[in-house]
Amino acid sequence: MKGAKLLLECLKREGVDTLFGYPGGAVIPLYDALYGDKDFKHIRTAHEQGAVHAADGYARSTGKIGVCFVTSGPGATNTVTGLATAYMDSSPLLVISGQVSTDLLGKDSFQEVDITGITFSVTKHNFLIRDVKDIPEVLHKACKIAREGRPGPVLIDVPKDVFLAEWDFDMRNYKNFKHNQCEFKKNNEMEKVIEIINNSKKPVIYAGGGVNISNASKELLAFAEKGDIPVVSTLMGLGSVNRNHELSLGLVGMHGFKENNMAVANCDLLLAIGARFSDRVIGDSEDFASKAKIVHIDIDSSEIDKNVNADFSLLGDLKFTLAKLGENIKENNHKSWRKTIEKWEIQNISKEKFHPKNILEAFNNKLGENAIVATDVGQHQMWTAQYWKFNHSHSFITSGGLGTMGFGLGAAIGAKIGNNKDQVLLVTGDGSFRMNSNELFTVSKYNIPITILLINNTVLGMVRQWQRMFFGGRYSETDNNFVDYVKLVQAYGIEAHCANNMGELNEVLNKASLGEKPVFIQCNIDKDESVYPIVPPGKAIYNVLMEG
Repeated sequence: MKGAKLLLECLKREGVDTLFGYPGGAVIPLYDALYGDKDFKHIRTAHEQGAVHAADGYARSTGKIGVCFVTSGPGATNTVTGLATAYMDSSPLLVISGQVSTDLLGKDSFQEVDITGITFSVTKHNFLIRDVKDIPEVLHKACKIAREGRPGPVLIDVPKDVFLAEWDFDMRNYKNFKHNQCEFKKNNEMEKVIEIINNSKKPVIYAGGGVNISNASKELLAFAEKGDIPVVSTLMGLGSVNRNHELSLGLVGMHGFKENNMAVANCDLLLAIGARFSDRVIGDSEDFASKAKIVHIDIDSSEIDKNVNADFSLLGDLKFTLAKLGENIKENNHKSWRKTIEKWEIQNISKEKFHPKNILEAFNNKLGENAIVATDVGQHQMWTAQYWKFNHSHSFITSGGLGTMGFGLGAAIGAKIGNNKDQVLLVTGDGSFRMNSNELFTVSKYNIPITILLINNTVLGMVRQWQRMFFGGRYSETDNNFVDYVKLVQAYGIEAHCANNMGELNEVLNKASLGEKPVFIQCNIDKDESVYPIVPPGKAIYNVLMEG
């Protein structure tokens, strides 16, 4: 069979049935092999960046590998931001790029670019295949690397002549990916950690994205309940414990709730689980959890002592490690400590005000607790992280590490393709939405029934807030010109609405066809609406401003 067909057959052996991409000259043979193949669903996006974000949203929401096809040259370079986004957030992606024929490599040929060189620093690994006989081995390795350990994106670059080359390969010889079960061995460090947990009077669990990636929510909750330990979450850790659970405190860090930040600042034991200690959480690293013993549990040894020095560390798959910890710690009661946390200041917002909190709560009530929420990056992202009641892993899809504006629409598309029975909501801002609004083409073409909430303040809200708070109110290049987004969305044949107050929003939510077809709802808010609490950059986590 031809190399292109062989590659598709290998993908099938890896359990892949969904593809995102954009055709072009160097991948015509691959798309020709795809023609009529009923084993795959392929979604053609409006742009290669949208294809990678869609594959990423699919991967994050399903736990499966997201696969994307692009052509050579500009098609390949258009994937770089998407790859970097996935790399920073440990999302398992496989991007297969076409390349000029092997005899044209290195000759500045039409649409030739060294994409393996360009993506070296934003992929977990990448490959250039020069021989059709290497396709099965490389495909197997790529999927294994993308999924195993700390997940991440992998790129395979395939010259056009390799796609066209013939090779008689027996697919029965193909070895598909199998997850290696981690063996757990109790060691001296584990014994010390168990002892510290049992003796702690004011413990806090600091849950990161690794909990969601490793599907360890059940084990985390059992561990937290047995030890009666409150849980704060990083941006990527939201959903690891149901937000309605009494031990779940929600977001911590720069825009975390004051009580959560104060809990970290005053605890005597911080259990960091699957977290990388981002600067957006820790602030002043010299004054972070300074009263606490720090235990760092992670699968990636490079994260240990990278940003915060740990007193103890445990390396391994979180699902297994948390299960063993839960089995070995004693039942405890920290009611007094939890009551202390509750006494710290909580922000109150009028129910009548057209504030993002009330807007998001209205959507939360309408779409239900099992909805999957994707966001772009900016103020709307932080409001969503603060106020949405995430109740399960893979329910929050956002760009936490790279902070990619324009990520959300593609990600929401991918999430809906992978979870057709679930409500999927995109929360975006006018700045982010403009960056990849061309993916409305994809929503319309495939009639993908996502709901889009645009919180429109007609400015680059987060930048403007910083300009007001830290740069003397000099609003340099942060005002956006007015765009009638309702008309823009309607031009794609998508149902669109606008609301200026809670009464109008409730009317829209009652009449809109949410979940049945694509729906766009724009909510216009004041341009000076700000995200609070906020910890000024570089300040200690307890320096929480409730206004400013």
